[in-house]
Amino acid sequence: MIKTIVIDDEPLARMIIMEYLKQHADIQIVAECGDGFEGAKAIQQHQPDLVFLDIQMPKLTGFEMLEIVDEMPNVIFTTAFDEFAIKAFEKNAIDYLLKPISKDRFEQGLAKFRNSHVSSSAPALSEQTSAKVAAITEEESLERIVVKNGTQIKIIPVQQVTFLEAYDDYVKIHTKDGVFLKNKTMSSFEKQLDPKQFVRVHRSFIAKVDQLAKIEPMEKESYIATLLTGEKINISKSGYARLKQIIGL
Repeated sequence: MIKTIVIDDEPLARMIIMEYLKQHADIQIVAECGDGFEGAKAIQQHQPDLVFLDIQMPKLTGFEMLEIVDEMPNVIFTTAFDEFAIKAFEKNAIDYLLKPISKDRFEQGLAKFRNSHVSSSAPALSEQTSAKVAAITEEESLERIVVKNGTQIKIIPVQQVTFLEAYDDYVKIHTKDGVFLKNKTMSSFEKQLDPKQFVRVHRSFIAKVDQLAKIEPMEKESYIATLLTGEKINISKSGYARLKQIIGL
């Protein structure tokens, strides 16, 4: 049996997908969820073979939900918006179904899953599509960061971030409310955060410009910054040059 979860905030959309699924004897619907929080819990509990996932949902988007699950499931995205297609395939989506979803188009997506499930290989992006993905990702400005803190999920608006710090395979998100870990690279944050607000000042630090209180020189053309919170972060020579360009020194 193919264990399947349907995640969509629209009851009618969930009903249509489940009606299509019920016509397949080898598919078991183990959960239906109305938001990303429920979806993340259901994925953790049931370890599904396939997830039908809406993108634009309140509280937690489909993309944000995927960032907090421990293992990436096989996903077929379902959405009314075509502008997310490239980002969806960046997540190695099996397919991307536009609402309203016809029976024929649904069956095509399910067939793609069956084929990829047998071959155990995720769909590959063409070089042209990969280039578009990179361009779009770099153009997007991250507005909030979703972190998993034990069993709790926290959404942090970037306005609340004071600085970011590399920490092994994680990044420490420093805020006035505490420090949170995110399994993501500093480079990806550097690309997605607004470059007018956040500057990579050191290989281990990304500074938020409006949190800088004082910058003092250290040895070997390096610097140290004191933040409004009183915390201190290192600034390299190249990081100082980037910072001067942003703040107009």
